[in-house]
This record gives sequence, C-alpha cells and structure tokens, in this order.
Amino acid sequence: MLEVRPERGPVVPYKGHNGDRALQTSSYAPTIPAPLTSFEGLSNQDNFDIFGFRVNPPDPNGEVGPNHYVEMINLVFAVYDKNGNKLLGPVDTGTLWSGFPVSDCTDPSGDPVVLYDQFMDRWILSQFTTAGPEYFNCVAISTTGDPTGSYYRYAFSTGLNFPDYPKYGNWRDSYVITTREFGPTVEYGIGVYALEKNKMVDGNPSARDVSFFIDGNDPVLLPLVGDGLLPADIDGKQKPKNDAAIPLVGTQDDGGGYGATFDALNIWDLTVKWRSTPIASLALNTQLSTAPFDSIFPCAPTSRDCLPQPGITDPNQYLDILSYRQRPTFRLAYRNFKTYEALVTNQSVEATPGVAGVRWYEIRRTGGTYSLYQQGTFALGDGVHRWMGSIAMDKKGDMGLGYSVVNGIDVYPGIRYTGRLAGDTLGEMTLGEGTIIDGTGVQLTTNSRWGDYTDMTVDPTDDCTFWYVNEYYTLAGQQSSLAGWQTRIASFKLPGCQ
Repeated sequence: MLEVRPERGPVVPYKGHNGDRALQTSSYAPTIPAPLTSFEGLSNQDNFDIFGFRVNPPDPNGEVGPNHYVEMINLVFAVYDKNGNKLLGPVDTGTLWSGFPVSDCTDPSGDPVVLYDQFMDRWILSQFTTAGPEYFNCVAISTTGDPTGSYYRYAFSTGLNFPDYPKYGNWRDSYVITTREFGPTVEYGIGVYALEKNKMVDGNPSARDVSFFIDGNDPVLLPLVGDGLLPADIDGKQKPKNDAAIPLVGTQDDGGGYGATFDALNIWDLTVKWRSTPIASLALNTQLSTAPFDSIFPCAPTSRDCLPQPGITDPNQYLDILSYRQRPTFRLAYRNFKTYEALVTNQSVEATPGVAGVRWYEIRRTGGTYSLYQQGTFALGDGVHRWMGSIAMDKKGDMGLGYSVVNGIDVYPGIRYTGRLAGDTLGEMTLGEGTIIDGTGVQLTTNSRWGDYTDMTVDPTDDCTFWYVNEYYTLAGQQSSLAGWQTRIASFKLPGCQ
C-alpha cells in the first residue's frame, strides 16, 4: 500500500540562528581514502506500490554481512555480493510474508529496516503495516546466513496505534524496535518493543515481545521523547554484559517546540529478562546537556522545504531537511571496548545561518554511568548543505560519517562522507571530505521529501570497512518522470585499521 505518513506535531517558527557551540572551525586537507567499492543500488524505477505508483522518498537502508549487502527502500529490497553484483531483486517486500496469516504484512508498506545479526548469522528484514485498524511491525528472520534464502516470519501488534518510523537495534538476546505512534484520535507517543531473539531465530511461532508506550500527550514526558528514540545496535564481536541495560537515545532542542528548556541527549534504559514470564522495565536514565544547537531551519511555512537546488526558484521544490523532528537519525551504533561502551549517532542542524550541517555525538557508558565524551557539528563553511547523516565506529574507535549534500548553485543532490581517527582532536572530523558520487540533476516534484534516514554499517569480516547507502539525483532522473531518485552503495576504510 501507499505509505501513510501522519504529520502531527508542532509547526515551529524560525527564531533566528543562536550559534552552534560545537561547530568545527578547523579545516583539514582531504586525506580520507577513496571508496573501495561504489555501485548503483535500487532506484525509483524499481519502487512500485500495489497500485502501480512509484513512491517518494526511498528511505534508503542497508546492511553488510560476511558475503552480502542487503538494501531496502520503501516497498522493495535487493541482495548484492560485495562487488555490487545483484543476486536477488528488486523484490516486493510484501512477498517476504507471502501466505502469512497476518495478511497486512503481504502488502509493501514502507519504512523498512534491515539488520545483520553477527552473533546469530541471521538477517532481519522489516516493515510496518498501514491498512489498520490493527497495526503491526512485520519482521522476517533468515533461516540461515544466506539472505537470498528462506525466512521465518513474525508480526507484532501495535494495536490501534500506527507504528510510524520504526527503528531497530540488535542486542544480546533481544531485537528492539522503537516507533512514533499515532492512535485513531489524538493519541501520540513513542512505542518501545523488545522481541525474543532466541525463539525468533529458531523459527518458534511462540516468540514473545514486551512493549512500552511513552505517552507524548504528557507534557512532562514529551520533551524527553520528542519525535522518537533510537535503540542501540551492536557493532563488533564484543557483546555487552549479560545484565547491561539496552540504551535508547533521543535529542531535545530548547527551540524545537516540545517544551524542552535546554539542548540535550535523553538516554533511556530498557531491561528485559526472558523468563517464563518476562521481566522488563523502561526508565529515563539521564539527560546529557549538549553544546547549543538549532534544529529549526529558516524556511516557511513549516521549517521543512528548506534546502535549495541548483536552478530551482520555487521553494516548494526545495529539499526537506527534516531537522525539526526532535530525534537523532539512524543508527545508534554501539560498541563495547571492555573498559567502556561507546554509542555514536547524529542529527541535522542549522550549522551556520541558513546552512545545514551534521551534529554528531559519542556517548560513553562506564560502570553504568553515561557521559557525553565528544560532539561536533560538521560544516565546512562553503555554503554546501550537509544533512541526513549516518555514523558508525570501527574496531579501533575511528568514525565514518556519511550524508547528503546540495546547494542552490552548483552542488546537485549527491553523497559525501568524512571521518576521524580515534586519537584525533575531540569533536572534529579530521580527514576532510570524500565524495561517493556527485549528483547531476535535481528533484522536480512538489513532494520535497528526501527520505527519513540513511545507513552506515561496519563489515563484520574485518570490523574496519564502512558501508554506506544514500540517495542522489542524476540528470536522467531529473528529466524523466519515470526515473527519479537513485541510490548508491559504497564502502571505505580509514587509515590504520586492518
């Protein structure tokens, strides 16, 4: 079905730029290595709903495994080898649940997420349902390590609440989902779900879930959850301790319209014990004050259609920054370094007046206590908008950050990346900027949407190589209503990681 996207939430007027206190001011020569691999992913030409219409935006998402890369966009997925050869697809996501008792899962609906569970050697592919009146998170688990093979299928009910923007994380013995939920009238809140991993991997139809609903109509809770929380998603081979709480992270902006009085990261702890009767709890652990940032962009009337494209004078055809949503963007990448645990994530902000940048964070947990180890806003002062990022960390603690770029003059919607090494100056991306692919066309549509997320993951075979997927535009995509956006998949490795 066509993706349904509720747009409830405050429309916040621009209040001026107050200065980004984490803006990186040092400039570095571009020493970041060139991509190791770069190939075309799925495109708008692959993306049909059941009525034969193409869907905008793609919400590009992907994950790397030992031998494969799996990409999902709204409505379809594909499997590639690591050289970019397509082994399967594009396949309608609904076909993963063909013949499944919850028939709504058989429709291609949207907001897909794919994970690779390196501990179980399994693939997790997901989508929500949109038909109602009862809604579901549909989850498929590969029966082996081969993503082109068969899948166990599950559906977890969210009741009358539509589970918008589902985000997934892989933990020791749970898969975790967070959603932004709307009820049939004025209900709003954040759903949190833990799924019983061991039974799901075994194909046990009695696999359970535990769930929580954080009521967004509560004025005390609303600033603490905003438009969503991200669940931790483990990278690397080192598992968390058995009793370690599962972190969920959100952001708040004191100018963002949800009543926050200061800029912060909000960290919730989810604990689950899968006993005969599961024991679970969800509680706010802490608020970590951040360097001030602005998430409301100077554009009217909705702070949404904000980013100009070359040759475009109609503001209705500017691109959506989506920064006004009070949440970090996928993923919340987790890594256990034994003496401490690290979590990295990012969000789009107004870096300098009228120019988008990427604010990124490294949170550490030591002995159960969270701290904000470092933060930075990446914007090079060249008038180019950088947004819709995704960040991850390799086994050495180096970081790779990918994002979209555009300006109103000569930078067409394209894909770039940057990075830093573990011992570099805190709060700075020190390796300069690399290009995955330059755009050559613009998005010509009154729908300004530019996806909700992109995805940076780390190759489990060496725990060094970053893989990134995002969207861009070609001239052919601009000129043909039958073409549209294109996605690109690329990999790169930072110096010294072997």
